[in-house]
Amino acid sequence: MLKKKSRRTAEDIVKETRETTDVQRRIALLKAGALQNAILTSANFSIIATDEKGIIQLFNVGAERMLGYTAAEVVNRISPSDIHDPHEVTARAQALTGELGTVIAPGFEALVYKASRGMEDIYELTYICKDGSRFPAIISITPLRDDYGSIIGYLLIGTDNSVRKRVEVELNLAMDAAEKANRAKSDFLSSMSHELRTPLNAILGFAQLVDSGLPAPTPLQKRSVDQIMKAGWYLLELINEILDLSLIESGRLTLSREPVSLMEVLLECRAMIEPQADKRGIRMSFPRIDIPYYVKADRTRVKQVLINLLFNAIKYNRPSGAVAVECALCPPHAMRISVRDTGFGLTEEQRGQLFQPFNRLGKEASTEEGTGIGLVVTKRLVELMGGTIGADSAVGVGSVFWMELPLTEAPALAEREMDFLPEVELPLSEDLPVHTLLYVEDNPANLELVEQLVARRRDLRLITAADGIIGVEFARTYMPKIILMDINLPGISGIDAMKILHADPLTAHIPIIALSANAVPRDIARGIEAGFFDYITKPIKVDHFMATLDAGLAFSQLADRDAATTTECTE
Repeated sequence: MLKKKSRRTAEDIVKETRETTDVQRRIALLKAGALQNAILTSANFSIIATDEKGIIQLFNVGAERMLGYTAAEVVNRISPSDIHDPHEVTARAQALTGELGTVIAPGFEALVYKASRGMEDIYELTYICKDGSRFPAIISITPLRDDYGSIIGYLLIGTDNSVRKRVEVELNLAMDAAEKANRAKSDFLSSMSHELRTPLNAILGFAQLVDSGLPAPTPLQKRSVDQIMKAGWYLLELINEILDLSLIESGRLTLSREPVSLMEVLLECRAMIEPQADKRGIRMSFPRIDIPYYVKADRTRVKQVLINLLFNAIKYNRPSGAVAVECALCPPHAMRISVRDTGFGLTEEQRGQLFQPFNRLGKEASTEEGTGIGLVVTKRLVELMGGTIGADSAVGVGSVFWMELPLTEAPALAEREMDFLPEVELPLSEDLPVHTLLYVEDNPANLELVEQLVARRRDLRLITAADGIIGVEFARTYMPKIILMDINLPGISGIDAMKILHADPLTAHIPIIALSANAVPRDIARGIEAGFFDYITKPIKVDHFMATLDAGLAFSQLADRDAATTTECTE
């Protein structure tokens, strides 16, 4: 009896197991069917299945909603290529023909060719709906195979790409508008800079003439001239800072990052800043650098940053205070340059407001002039050069402004021919040779200023021309040793006049110096690239102006000697 009961129990167990398996299989099939039905009835994406010839066999609810056709209208009737933009289908066929090196016909073959060869294919084409409306779709296509691996059809899953395309179009329009706004802003700033610098050139130029003229100005006149020059140079500094900030914000400021000798930059800054410190009774100390360190930066901008930090340390210091420049290696590969002062220090609130535009940290009512822009420009320049900047301060003790710049290797010294200009000392005898200087300029104030400057040179004779065309003719007639050329001239521009002279063998050797109020860095770069020997910006700095003339004369004399040597050799 026990054995019989045991056999029935085993049979029952087997039966129950089979029944459980069948139930699980039915549940799995029901789930799979439900999932399949959910996919096929989804309204969020289109599912289109075709046979191997490309005739539609399945057209789900999403495809009906997107395209406006019912399944009955397309199944066994048309191909997916029939509801695509035909021009795009043709273009796809041509592109694949070029890409794959085999002729692919427009139509369904162009849609499924890559997928039929086992290549992943997701493309974007335009669907044309039943009502004639259109929308872009992202389509993924997959081959359907039987148990033997033969292709029996294709599955195309598409999603409406209209929203993304609309966002892309709006984004591109916004970017174009921003780019146009930046260009307009940059052009306006360039124009504004030119218009402001032109009268400033007369103000500062004639003030320098009065200050250094004979007879010397009286003490009262001297004080008045000093005030004029102080205000003029301050206004020029303000123009430069606003221009720099605007160029940085618009992304148009160009930097040349290269190995820069830290020792050389500090020596140049020391020579420029120590006279300012002496006037205020501020003691200066600079580090002694025995190892030639190089930082990767823009040389001009590094000097600009350091001069700004040093001048602030002097300007906001205590009477008889001190300023110390310190350098320290900053792991792993940077150099920290610090400017330490003995000023009144900054509160925690003031430190939080550093590097904000037009924020002078409560110094607006002080006797020290300032714009609140310099530190903002300084910070952004340092960051553009791949560095960091910061400040530490204690009230009653002083402040330390520091920047860190990446270290780099010293530049390789390549052997090259001697291409520097020889220094030419003017003889002091009465037989001093007189060279002709042509100045092409239409502004009477600028002409008069240069006339008075050149009048101080016994070695120069000035002739002037009021426009570019006359300037070209004067250059050919008088063969000057050097030419000063304004950029914005009536008729042809100074650049065009310069190109005409350079193209003429008779005048090609004459050094032409641009003298312009177009002082935006890109304007200067364009001028040098165009072929100017040098580029002087207005307002004129007399010392720089004279030095540039000397360099141009030296170049001209060197060219004359080379030409004479060539003539002798040919003879």
